[in-house]
Amino acid sequence: MHAGRARPLRAADMKKDVRILLVGEPRVGKTSLIMSLVSEEFPEEVPPRAEEITIPADVTPERVPTHIVDYSEAEQSDEQLHQEISQANVICIVYAVNNKHSIDKVTSRWIPLINERTDKDSRLPLILVGNKSDLVEYSSMETILPIMNQYTEIETCVECSAKNLKNISELFYYAQKAVLHPTGPLYCPEEKEMKPACIKALTRIFKISDQDNDGTLNDAELNFFQRICFNTPLAPQALEDVKNVVRKHISDGVADSGLTLKGFLFLHTLFIQRGRHETTWTVLRRFGYDDDLDLTPEYLFPLLKIPPDCTTELNHHAYLFLQSTFDKHDLDRDCALSPDELKDLFKVFPYIPWGPDVNNTVCTNERGWITYQGFLSQWTLTTYLDVQRCLEYLGYLGYSILTEQESQASAITVTRDKKIDLQKKQTQRNVFRCNVIGMKNCGKSGVLQALLGRNLMRQKKIRDDHKSYYAINTVYVYGQEKYLLMHDISESEFLTEAEIFCDVVCLVYDVSNPKSFEYCARIFKQHFMDSRIPCLIIAAKSDLHEVKQEYSISPADFCRKHKMPPPQAFTCNTTEAPSKDIFVKLTTMAMYPHARLRCMCTCNRCTFCICQNFLNSELLQSIKNKIFTAILNRLRARVAEWGAMLLADDEGSITHQVHAVSSVEDSIFMESSHGPLFLEARHVTQADLKSSTFWLRASFGATVFAVLGFAMYKALLKQR
Repeated sequence: MHAGRARPLRAADMKKDVRILLVGEPRVGKTSLIMSLVSEEFPEEVPPRAEEITIPADVTPERVPTHIVDYSEAEQSDEQLHQEISQANVICIVYAVNNKHSIDKVTSRWIPLINERTDKDSRLPLILVGNKSDLVEYSSMETILPIMNQYTEIETCVECSAKNLKNISELFYYAQKAVLHPTGPLYCPEEKEMKPACIKALTRIFKISDQDNDGTLNDAELNFFQRICFNTPLAPQALEDVKNVVRKHISDGVADSGLTLKGFLFLHTLFIQRGRHETTWTVLRRFGYDDDLDLTPEYLFPLLKIPPDCTTELNHHAYLFLQSTFDKHDLDRDCALSPDELKDLFKVFPYIPWGPDVNNTVCTNERGWITYQGFLSQWTLTTYLDVQRCLEYLGYLGYSILTEQESQASAITVTRDKKIDLQKKQTQRNVFRCNVIGMKNCGKSGVLQALLGRNLMRQKKIRDDHKSYYAINTVYVYGQEKYLLMHDISESEFLTEAEIFCDVVCLVYDVSNPKSFEYCARIFKQHFMDSRIPCLIIAAKSDLHEVKQEYSISPADFCRKHKMPPPQAFTCNTTEAPSKDIFVKLTTMAMYPHARLRCMCTCNRCTFCICQNFLNSELLQSIKNKIFTAILNRLRARVAEWGAMLLADDEGSITHQVHAVSSVEDSIFMESSHGPLFLEARHVTQADLKSSTFWLRASFGATVFAVLGFAMYKALLKQR
């Protein structure tokens, strides 16, 4: 890993500006230092105090605006000094190298005064500045080093000369660096090692960068890391040089030609010890850390606008990233994450984000481990219910870094308003919410678990404290894969607005409980009878003896009265996985609410069924056959007349044209779905020819009847 040139940091990566305050005893040269920096020459006349200087970002090494503030004991009060200390980002304590009194005041006055005005856990970085080095031929470092060792907040010491312009630019560069790349959060000078918070942050960065999860950073991973942090790849020889440096100092820093975690941490310790704090800080800030080594809110929660009545889903790029994340941690390649593999995945999180209820929210294997499909489903659920948490989780996984996107917001698709879907009669959404409503113990939990393919026997093994009120899985509708998210709504007399919001409603009643259906009917009338949300009634526990419901009308008559599909019999008491028919129906209703697909049956009573049955009836099929027969006979008659007229022509020409007509006739037979009937029609009688007019009239009447029937059916749909 090469320190190189750091990439330009984003505004969110670092402070917006740096405020440098110069303090010290009178006549040590504070004002002269500032004026020498600005004018690049020693001033002939020095005022008591310099005005505040602002250096634009484009002329500073770190590309950050810098404010330099002077202090004058003669012109400012103690209160003004305290205020300046509270506003400063870094303080330069200036002493004269030829004045022992000013050196003593560094520890007796200035450091205690500054520390009194700051918190112990957030000390201001200090720079010791020995001015007037041109007046002596010795260094003050022997006197200053014990002070630096005593106070960890002292970043460095610089000897300079305002008169000779010696180390003036370096002084203010070090002051900038002390603010933008502080040593305090990274390193403990007494113990000569990195602090735990820094080790924890760099360990997370290592795990994110180890894309194949083999415990080392190979050449490709190191090059990717170098490019995203420093905007430049490493030459092969530079890679070897880095590894050789690590091998020289620690035995297990390199393994299988890859850099281990120990080697990675050693390199950063080396950078810090050699004063290259900016290298480590560039890496930390690229991966979202602030000066306190916490992930910034801007990194974890990028701005994402979600208009009302819109939902949030993961896009294709997000699913590809999650697929690679799953594959990275599925070490045994069994398409499921064991508890240890899941724990390893969450090592980049500050906490375990999923509880035991997740295993009963998504699909698992026989051992209760989350499968690949279940993994994607849980992420889909989180995105839909709490997109901010999803952004946070993707931030922990390093989505924006590994995909080289601006932020995690690029992983989210905000769907359009549902009203527009209804107007356009089509939707581009892939996740549909179904609220499951019913009395307590009516079988709602069974319906949710059946979506995950679990029968009653498997459901009985679920602990009460591990139960989930959500279930999500994929459902195929007309060949398209969609997510159905089911939410168990607790029994209540009145539902809240949040409990009503959904794409489809599943009203569940227990066929063995006579009081069960009444609750479904009441909730439907209160909240859904006049809404545009489609509803489906489920007759749960259909394997038990069905009793008469204590309601004014039967469930079937209730559905017929309110133009709903009839009650769907359902049971999860099966030997295999329960049937998924109702989930396909629910998803279809959610996808096409504009169609108001009230009928999904063969009741032979509703308009839909009557029209469908008529179109498939034997009468209509017979009429169609007769029409084709009549057309065929007329064609044959025309061919015969044509042949008589051409009888005098050349025999070869006649034969050729007759074959051409026959080929056309055969093609008609082959393309029709009623080919066998037409083949028999080659031998039709003269009586069939005479009756063709009758059948044409009959077919015309049947067609008119069918068109009118469909028109009535569409009109009824619009009224609903």
